[in-house]
Amino acid sequence: FTGLDLLLELKPLFIPLYATLVAVACTGNLFLILLIALTKKLHCTTNFLIGNLAAADFIMCLACVPLTVSYAFEVRGWLFGMFMCYFVTLMQAATVFVSVLSLTAIAVDRYVVVAYPIRRRISRKSCICIVACIWLLSIMASVPTSLHTQYLDLNTIGHDMIICEEFWKHEERERLLYSCLMLLLSYMLPLLAVSVSFCAITYHLRRRNIPGAAYPCQDKWTKTKQKTFRVLTVSVVCFAICWLPLQVVNFIRDIDEEFTILDKRYVNVIQVSCHLIAMSSACYNPFIYASLHDKFRFHLSSYF
Repeated sequence: FTGLDLLLELKPLFIPLYATLVAVACTGNLFLILLIALTKKLHCTTNFLIGNLAAADFIMCLACVPLTVSYAFEVRGWLFGMFMCYFVTLMQAATVFVSVLSLTAIAVDRYVVVAYPIRRRISRKSCICIVACIWLLSIMASVPTSLHTQYLDLNTIGHDMIICEEFWKHEERERLLYSCLMLLLSYMLPLLAVSVSFCAITYHLRRRNIPGAAYPCQDKWTKTKQKTFRVLTVSVVCFAICWLPLQVVNFIRDIDEEFTILDKRYVNVIQVSCHLIAMSSACYNPFIYASLHDKFRFHLSSYF
């Protein structure tokens, strides 16, 4: 079998899994977005960032995943036109960066809330600006990928296939540098942010004394902040576990163009399997926040 032949053999297994993933992720994230939007008591910086994370996952699963999967299993290649080729490539990368930057911003916000409890909270206008900056930076970081994507119609040379792929002609060093940079920004950044934030929050909670407050009140405040941060930690750990296989495979493919590490016969199946695991990260956040976050659970129960 060639890599594509083996992948097509496994199509009956992968398609239902992807369909389930898209259905669960779109439903869960849309519900989370609506819950935050319609519940005024949930209107705060952290929850707006959670909503932004849910929006990125929703867009990725609705607009990018179905087309990417179709391309992977379609022998004729890309069937959605030139514009969608570049658009999906851009949005696939951008939504990942939005998720990463949102998780990072949540970690920073949690630290600020604990370290400076009496400081005035960020206004809604400022929060909107933060969300807009996250999307702008994410799109800018994704532009190199889109610029190096090519839409090639092979029908003009007698092959019934259209290719939508990323090519870095004579720019091997630049491609490797960009890949390493993206690995740091799209994977290591949220892990580092949460780790630093966790250490800083732990330090502040241990040394804090609330003047004039009773110990039960202080204990309640401390436990509330710890529980909120625990939810963020679970979310980031899920993100890290889901994306690790794809990050490793992509890095290996970047440094191993001759397929000496990954066998050509299995590389497509490995790539799609890792992509499926990575995309599944979009399913978990709604359940994490609904089950572990007290406020989300309370307001969720009020609608049913």
